[in-house]
Amino acid sequence: MRVDNVYVADNLRTRLVDAGVRLLENEGQGGLTIRAVTREAGVSHGAPRRYFPTLSALAAAVARVGLVDLSTALNSAAQQSDSPRDALDAMAHAYVQFAARRPAMFALIFRHDLLEGSGENLRAQSRPLFEALTSTLDAVVPENPQFTALRLWTSVHGIAALHATRAFEPITDTSAVPDLIRCAVRDVIADATGPGT
Repeated sequence: MRVDNVYVADNLRTRLVDAGVRLLENEGQGGLTIRAVTREAGVSHGAPRRYFPTLSALAAAVARVGLVDLSTALNSAAQQSDSPRDALDAMAHAYVQFAARRPAMFALIFRHDLLEGSGENLRAQSRPLFEALTSTLDAVVPENPQFTALRLWTSVHGIAALHATRAFEPITDTSAVPDLIRCAVRDVIADATGPGT
């Protein structure tokens, strides 16, 4: 009886990445170790070496899952909107909600400094997120939508990072977060389109 080695290999890689995602979500970045992943996946300690020779390589594969999930959340939010302007609000809210629900994953997916050279090509994976924002903005702010997208992303990312780390809590309750998001979107668009918007 012949065993399909490709299937077994893909299955092992998937099991390791899934275990890494679970550990990251449950224990944070400190819980994501090769030893913990092998234990969680129920495989020998040497099993990951073929696919993930370093912890950075494993973390990058886990981050790739997070980028796909974030992309799905943003696309879903945009598709459920009635207009490009509404889509921007919905995408911004989905971005902040992702950060709040999955803070460890949110932090990991933006650690390109740690994950660079992993073979996962995370920059290529994250680029479509920015392009989706830029194309949505193009319908609202046709002049220089890429720069406006950078401004909007940095504003919303700041809110998301502060919310995910619970930094707002000493100052205000989290009920202010939706208003902060709406204001960030409104202000960036108003500034980009000029007076009267």
